[in-house]
Amino acid sequence: MSKHPWWRGAVIYQIYPRSFQDSNGDGVGDLAGILSRLDYVAALGVDAIWISPFFSSPMADFGYDIADHRAVDPLFGTLQDFDHLLARAHQLGLKVMIDQVLSHTSIEHAWFQESRQSRDNPKADWYVWADPQPDGTPPNNWLSIFGGIAWHWEPRRQQYYLHNFLESQPDLNFHQLEVRRATLDNVRFWLERGVDGLRLDAINFCFHDRQLRDNPPKPAEKRNGRGFQADNPYAYQYHWYNNTQPENLDFLRELRALLDRYPEVTSLGEVASEDSLATMAEYTHDHGLHMSYSFELLTEACSAEYIRATVTTLESRMPNGWPCWAISNHDSKRVMSRWAGPNPAPHQASMLSAMACSLRGSYCVYQGEELGLPEADLPREALRDPYGIAFWPNFKGRDGCRTPMPWQDTSTAGFTTGRPWLPIPKEHRPLSVACQEADPDSPLQRFRRFMHWRKQQPALRWGCIHWFELSAPVLVFTRQWAEDKMLVIFNLSATEQAIPLPEIKVQEVLTGHGLVEGRLEDHVCHVPGYGAWFARIT
Repeated sequence: MSKHPWWRGAVIYQIYPRSFQDSNGDGVGDLAGILSRLDYVAALGVDAIWISPFFSSPMADFGYDIADHRAVDPLFGTLQDFDHLLARAHQLGLKVMIDQVLSHTSIEHAWFQESRQSRDNPKADWYVWADPQPDGTPPNNWLSIFGGIAWHWEPRRQQYYLHNFLESQPDLNFHQLEVRRATLDNVRFWLERGVDGLRLDAINFCFHDRQLRDNPPKPAEKRNGRGFQADNPYAYQYHWYNNTQPENLDFLRELRALLDRYPEVTSLGEVASEDSLATMAEYTHDHGLHMSYSFELLTEACSAEYIRATVTTLESRMPNGWPCWAISNHDSKRVMSRWAGPNPAPHQASMLSAMACSLRGSYCVYQGEELGLPEADLPREALRDPYGIAFWPNFKGRDGCRTPMPWQDTSTAGFTTGRPWLPIPKEHRPLSVACQEADPDSPLQRFRRFMHWRKQQPALRWGCIHWFELSAPVLVFTRQWAEDKMLVIFNLSATEQAIPLPEIKVQEVLTGHGLVEGRLEDHVCHVPGYGAWFARIT
């Protein structure tokens, strides 16, 4: 098994530092807190951790607005704290991936502070600046994901600067060679420190259209964007010109060339484009990224037909590239609220994680997913996310998936000795780690058993995938690696499903995976509601 790069078929556990574990009582999680919980993470059976941004930042977007790419924000600790975390993770056999936000910076970054001063300073063209139209309006119709126009006026230059996200997150000008060099130098700093991989935030946003052409309007019936709600004005356009430009491919090859100097280091790109599956395939082709993922399984859609169609479409476009799947993260409503509804079965959470982990590719699991946490319903006054504040009440933002990790059934959940930066939802307390440790059938225990079982299944980690199309609410497919061929069935419904298997020769029914199991009777597999069935076949 060791001949494969570690990241192929890996399960990567995403840690949102603010909400994982607070070590100093200020109510905000930190690097020392993560270090104190690494034994728990390793015991889950995952292969790596991905740590969301912990760099110096004014926290307008909670770390995704970076003011210094090489410094740890004091809120999270020090570089020495990171080094200790990295060393301990490696002792436990965990790889460490970190977020890299390349397309934009904070408005407080030294580069921007210099660039905004004049049109002739050394960094004058390091950001995307443009003159107003004759009537003083912005140069084109581009919109920000977080609402409103994507341009902000700078009186010192008498120009607008581009911000695809918050106005305090100006976009870098990647058409400028020095910007690309400086960006790669920042990446090199962390590679030299010993990280095992990079999760690349909004990686398709690095380049913009040089001509600043207007984005065309999108018909109302097609405003079903990925990663943002349909009533956001951002969904009213085809985003052909403000991101996903062809020049980005050359930059990704430059980035890959740098990464290839560090054995076993990997890259995982986040993609949100007009055709994310096509972009994922393009970005992982011809010495591009190692892996990519998109928002295709982070939507409300959860039918067997939708999941099968999404995976088969990507497979047809990416026969040689390597995908990474995610059904929850820090930007989306928790999967148990999106896909399981108000009264989920206790074992549904582990089934959904197992389903995603059984697709061809790698998998990112978001902290708390192993506990089956639902989305927190926070009152308006508790919101911290600028996205949710801007779109209240139709959209409550991302705070509902970012509440602190419940370690104990207490008022502060064992997360902090102070006041947590977001409230602890009362419905999370009985789902705490401490509560679930004692129950062998809890989502946590089932999750652990599946992850450890999966490590022993080469077909699930590296094998090709072939789908069976059925009208029932089930996913049926095979995974095959060399001579090891596995039949996999997941029942996405609450009622038992009977799946005829007349043409399939079952060699061995596989058990020990921790999920609610089906049974085989007279060439028919009976799979309980939210259950699964695995078998070796010939």
